[in-house]
Amino acid sequence: MNFKERCIQELDEGRLFENSGHRTRFKELLDCYENYPFFSKGLCKCMYLSAWDEEHFAMMLGVLTELTLGREKDTMEMRLQGEQMAKEHRGREHIDGDTYIYQLSNAFLDNREFHIEEGAQIEPEYEYIIRRGLAAAERIEKVNI
Repeated sequence: MNFKERCIQELDEGRLFENSGHRTRFKELLDCYENYPFFSKGLCKCMYLSAWDEEHFAMMLGVLTELTLGREKDTMEMRLQGEQMAKEHRGREHIDGDTYIYQLSNAFLDNREFHIEEGAQIEPEYEYIIRRGLAAAERIEKVNI
């Protein structure tokens, strides 16, 4: 069994896919990009988050297409784009849930822990996505590449 199959199996066992669309989008990303030099467990965790819905899935496809066309060896460009998007959202009157999702993605890419600031007012649906993303990250971390 290869990484993709073991990873999907881990997430299935943890019941971490929200629906069949989430699972299918995630699998498609792995099918397309798991053999590129920039693929990592951190990117895999970001793929899980981006597969949550069509909008974020399309964004991830765009970023990954740019990485492949640029023949990137790592996700530094993706990391910089995520930081820029988080900064744009932070400049608003109220920090929205997407900002935290971008921060979580960057933490995954940097292989570091993620914490929501104390007293942060985050919408329940985003808090749920973050909790599920962190649970998926633990499962992905168990799988050997």
